[in-house]
Amino acid sequence: MARIAGIDIPKNKRGVIALTYIFGIGRSRSKEILDAAKVDESKKVQDWNDDEIAAIREQVGTFTIEGELRSETQLNVKRLMDIGCYRGIRHRTGLPLRGQRTKNNSRTRKGKRKTVANKKKATK
Repeated sequence: MARIAGIDIPKNKRGVIALTYIFGIGRSRSKEILDAAKVDESKKVQDWNDDEIAAIREQVGTFTIEGELRSETQLNVKRLMDIGCYRGIRHRTGLPLRGQRTKNNSRTRKGKRKTVANKKKATK
């Protein structure tokens, strides 16, 4: 099992897919990394030799990934909340922030349904 950027990469997967296990690396960036390291995309991780792993590590090191990227994202969200902009307020209240409607859907952001009972009418 290869270890890159503190993450154990699965050895039975193709290189392009395996690199996506690192937070901040998707398919396109993984292809870019493998091209720069001169490693075949379809080659499985278990077939990589030490030189190829070293070249991949070097290429991965040029990007902001894992903990550093997570903290940067959290700081960006915190900044939005601190300045009180629309997106920051939506983050704070746990509602969707990209213009989606909230009347029917948005259960992912709002959480489980909270039933509100109707007021009983007073009888005469």
